[in-house]
Amino acid sequence: MIVNNSLEENNLIAKEYKELLKISYQSLSKDDRKLIRLAFNTSVDAHKNQRRKSGEPYVFHPIAVAKIVASKIGLDAICIASALLHDVIEDTEYDAKRIEKLFGKTICKIVVGLTKISKLKKEKDVSLQAENFRKMLLTLNDDVRVILIKIADRLHNMQTLDAMSVEKQIKIASETLYIYAPIAHRIGLYDVKSELEDLGLKYTEPEIFNDIKSKIEQTKVEQDKYIRNFSRRINEKLKKANLNFKISGRPKSIYSIKDKILKKNISFEEVYDKFAIRIVYNSDKETEKFIAWKIYSIITDYYTPNPLRLRDWITSPRSNGYEALHITVVGPSSKWVEVQIRSERMHEIAEKGYAAHFIYKQGKQNENGLEDWLNRLQEVLENSDISALDFVEDFKLNLYSTEIFVFTPKGDLKSLPKGSSALDFAFSIHTELGLKTRGIKVNGKIVPLSHKLKSGDQIEIIKSENTKPSSSWLYYVKTSRAKSKIRTALKEEKKLLTEDGKEILRRKLKQLKIKFEEKTVNDLGNYFNLKTSLDLFYRVGIGKIDNIALKNFAASYNNRFINFFKKRLTTKKEINHLENEVRPNFDQIVFGNEESKLDFSIAKCCNPIPGDDVFGFVTINEGIKIHKQDCPNSISLQSKFSYRILKSKWIDSGQEEFVSIINISGIDNLGIVNEITKLISNSLNINMQKMNFETDENTFTGRIVFKVKTKNILNKLIQRLKKINGIEKVIRE
Repeated sequence: MIVNNSLEENNLIAKEYKELLKISYQSLSKDDRKLIRLAFNTSVDAHKNQRRKSGEPYVFHPIAVAKIVASKIGLDAICIASALLHDVIEDTEYDAKRIEKLFGKTICKIVVGLTKISKLKKEKDVSLQAENFRKMLLTLNDDVRVILIKIADRLHNMQTLDAMSVEKQIKIASETLYIYAPIAHRIGLYDVKSELEDLGLKYTEPEIFNDIKSKIEQTKVEQDKYIRNFSRRINEKLKKANLNFKISGRPKSIYSIKDKILKKNISFEEVYDKFAIRIVYNSDKETEKFIAWKIYSIITDYYTPNPLRLRDWITSPRSNGYEALHITVVGPSSKWVEVQIRSERMHEIAEKGYAAHFIYKQGKQNENGLEDWLNRLQEVLENSDISALDFVEDFKLNLYSTEIFVFTPKGDLKSLPKGSSALDFAFSIHTELGLKTRGIKVNGKIVPLSHKLKSGDQIEIIKSENTKPSSSWLYYVKTSRAKSKIRTALKEEKKLLTEDGKEILRRKLKQLKIKFEEKTVNDLGNYFNLKTSLDLFYRVGIGKIDNIALKNFAASYNNRFINFFKKRLTTKKEINHLENEVRPNFDQIVFGNEESKLDFSIAKCCNPIPGDDVFGFVTINEGIKIHKQDCPNSISLQSKFSYRILKSKWIDSGQEEFVSIINISGIDNLGIVNEITKLISNSLNINMQKMNFETDENTFTGRIVFKVKTKNILNKLIQRLKKINGIEKVIRE
């Protein structure tokens, strides 16, 4: 049923439909063909009056998406039908009820999920886009097919982006590089990921793209000749071993060449692995590992291998299911060449993606970690404690990270993103273990929580029930899982301290004969220059606002006339009092993990104010500009100029910890050091960093470095230490 188009267009549509049936990766039954035909007819009817920006009938788009789903991802008839229908509910008179009646609940659910994602592009506000992206990913646990079809939809949009305005080309291409390419990578769609990256580069950095593309084309003849020369030497030997195999060349993507040129600061000519040689062999599941190493042995008989470049993803597959043996050898003309060795089964997974091939061909999730990944992803998605844009950044970071493999004390193998810390490992084992981590041993030696792990490390977690996470932990971890759990724990701790502070304030005000009511709380907030009542209760809870401060407030509160004339003086005096407790300026911004203080100016496009989530952007002529995380320009800046982004935050005095040093001296009694450390460890909001004790006959001296939130807490600690039997002096350095 093809209507409302010219005869030539109708013939082209019919031709595309026949090609769709031919290229389907999976064999189609009679019922499958019937389902796809119904979906095709429905899509043609629904879109009969619509045309794309290029002028062609709109139905060419859903057919093209269905072809990608069928050939590049290898999905079944249900997915092909869903792809044909993916824009029907959003753009036409067909609604969800009608689709469910025609196609059933499964296809309707997929199409509705795709419709929700499509609305993302119509939102102008970046923070809403990011929030919709979070909601979109929540569909992963319901049905992974939704995101797989959406990736196919995005790929076809990128393939036909020429018809769009330059502004839209850059926006869509940046979003593709920022979000969709990393997801395709993580799900195992390597070919799709490479095409998305190359097309993204084509529109975001056209000069670089065209330059590298031109150089690749110029060297293609030479490259093909080299592959034939390399293959000839091992071809005969592989045949003698009675192996059924195929040797081919795989060019490196334009985007990955660009990435290597930038990262290593080298020229195009210096990129030695512009292509890889791939050997795909036929075998059954039981012998494929043995045959892979047999091929390795034959190749290394002819070509010298680089042992540092061996990648055994057959023994330890990547967490997205990728399996292969990668070796780098010195080939003809003394050139380094990467050789990828895969069975046909491994090749199918690598080409079509683990999720597509296994979940929907066999109807179940396998044991290689995809289900575990989806479960962990769900935890991050449902964490509401981080801004939507922070979530997108964390999520992207974890999707694209190269993996490392580490061991538990019992020898179990665990995979983590490259750059993960010892603390990330603790949270990857179990949330409670992470939150109670007191120390960590790597290869038998105690290391800082921020210690970066390497493949092969064996890690042991030292646990303590008294340990509580601090805000500094957020700088130690890389994984979204760890960050979300730490943020949740800090929020819970702050909530408890806030509740305690509220009760303490109620009692203190009663003693001062001041009524505890909304007006009083507002007056206190203004007096101490705070934003909310929760800030007030929290500072009372941690002892930052103490009895002296409240008595000063009461004095001004009970004498309104005097307060009227002395208000500014009193406020200034109280602010000075708080600054003596090491309180920084509310309007100060710090940068990076070191929290450096640098000159900056506020970006006019979003005008952030103290308290907003922000990032710094290094401009060419105007120094550092501060933008809100949900600034309209945020995704564009972070996707195109990530190397110029600075981690930044407004200083919140209630959350900050400050380094303090005390010197202790006294009589060296048995167990006195243990008593001192126990007192400090059990004290609220104190994080001991360094301790050194020396004895001279029967006396001792000690120096302790720790982090503390307020001067008030420090003073209380000093008073408690002085009460320990044997301590003579406790002096703050």
